[in-house]
Amino acid sequence: MKKFALFLFVLLLIAGACAGWLYVRVDQPYRGYSGAEQFVDIPSGSGSRAIGERLVAGGVVSDHLTFRMAMWVSGQGRHLKAGEYRFDQSMTPLDVIGKIARGEVYVIPVTFPEGLTVAEMASIFASHNLGPASAFVAASKNAALIAPLDPAARDLEGYLFPETYPLTRHTDAPTLVRLMADRFTHVFTPEMRDAVLARGLDVRRTITLASIVEKETARPDERPLVASVYLNRLRIGMPLQCDPTVIYALTRAGKYAGNLTRESLTFDSPYNTYRYPGLPPGPIASPGKASIDAVVHPADSEYLYFVSRNDGSHVFAKTLDEHNRNVQKYQVQYFREKREEGRAGGKGGKGRK
Repeated sequence: MKKFALFLFVLLLIAGACAGWLYVRVDQPYRGYSGAEQFVDIPSGSGSRAIGERLVAGGVVSDHLTFRMAMWVSGQGRHLKAGEYRFDQSMTPLDVIGKIARGEVYVIPVTFPEGLTVAEMASIFASHNLGPASAFVAASKNAALIAPLDPAARDLEGYLFPETYPLTRHTDAPTLVRLMADRFTHVFTPEMRDAVLARGLDVRRTITLASIVEKETARPDERPLVASVYLNRLRIGMPLQCDPTVIYALTRAGKYAGNLTRESLTFDSPYNTYRYPGLPPGPIASPGKASIDAVVHPADSEYLYFVSRNDGSHVFAKTLDEHNRNVQKYQVQYFREKREEGRAGGKGGKGRK
């Protein structure tokens, strides 16, 4: 009897020592991979055993027993979330489980600024190593994604909403394009659509005008004014004569050299609003919400003209005479003075560093 009690005591002592050893192990940092980082993908529906196997195989956790002990200690076994996780430093098994339980999946924030064309967005897509630019351009031709709002759309130019998207490394072009088109549909609410429809604009014309506003000014206070100028011109049948539409037309044809000339304004394209009346056939870029809002709620003005002050702002005019005076002041005179300053600086600066 004494021998059995001694044996039981020793057995309990060994078990306690093992448990204590494991308890210490779950709070010891570990790193078993050699590279700078390790990615572990946990598929949806994975059980704790499968998750442990992936973590051990990836060198993130040392062994299965330690992982199971950490699961028991943390109490997070039922809260582990699917996704791809990135590890780049030594972590305790408890910290690893906490990271997965919180769902801290690895994402790449990809930002698409307002006013970009599909081609420019495709370059951003490729720059994040998500795939070739051509794949993004091809995916953007899926006009079915916007058909409920714009049945006439042949592609998604203007309908890929510009903002920052948190993407996994495996996000392909069709998935991203669908996300962006869905985001546009969410931002351009039914109330906004009803408001422009009451003004005689359908979705396509609204977004086309919003894209022009986006390209014309970056100032929030000017967007409703710019929208009012073009709406006023459309109302009286006056040509829009919008430079960004010409740039878009030339770029599509591979003929834009970086500057507009008088000859550029005669380029034959339905997007050239110097040659063809009314709005161009479709958007020339993806407008942000502020530019869409400007078309939905334009300023109440009689302005028909505006010209750059060369500081990011514009001066607006109701009459051609007033506009010509503004052009003389802010364009002709301004650049004449700049040229004169340049010549004077060149002469005065000789021999000086």
